[in-house]
Amino acid sequence: MSRILESIRQSIDTKQKILNNPDLLQIIENVASVCTEAFCNGNKVLFCGNGGSAADAQHLSAEFSGRFYYDRPPLPSEALHVNTSYLTAVANDYSYDEVYSRIIRGSGKEGDVLIGLSTSGNSKNVIRAFEVANEIGMHTVAFTGESGGLMKNVVDFLINVPSSDTPRIQESHILIGHIICELVESSLFPKP
Repeated sequence: MSRILESIRQSIDTKQKILNNPDLLQIIENVASVCTEAFCNGNKVLFCGNGGSAADAQHLSAEFSGRFYYDRPPLPSEALHVNTSYLTAVANDYSYDEVYSRIIRGSGKEGDVLIGLSTSGNSKNVIRAFEVANEIGMHTVAFTGESGGLMKNVVDFLINVPSSDTPRIQESHILIGHIICELVESSLFPKP
């Protein structure tokens, strides 16, 4: 029982640190505005990550392309790892480090948004994707842990969760992603 209580306390503590960080809260709001503007301009929001972060990327993309709180038109968003034939071909023929950058080069366009998730901030394939996205003129957003890793140097917006504990970081990534989805949805499709 004590381990359960400690995990819950740690999760609450991490979220409390986010709540008490006005700079981080402002970045979250800015990212929601950038995503809203991208959708308004006919652009898309793309997501990428590895492992649990890939699952979170897919989850958040579905909140945009499906629905979040209520029925409304779908928004153009996808997680870049869901085409396994593409992913395995590029990993085999080039390198796993190139799986996201290659698809960004092929389908990304100026004004699109790329959100990359990595608890360490050091995932080489996500960093390469950011580098290519920056060349194209896309907006780049990293969801990371406390240090920001190497990603902090290659993105427009760094959302670095104040923790070094992977589960607590991932829980906060979903919370922050949901907040962004809610802000975007309510801005684009206000309820009367």
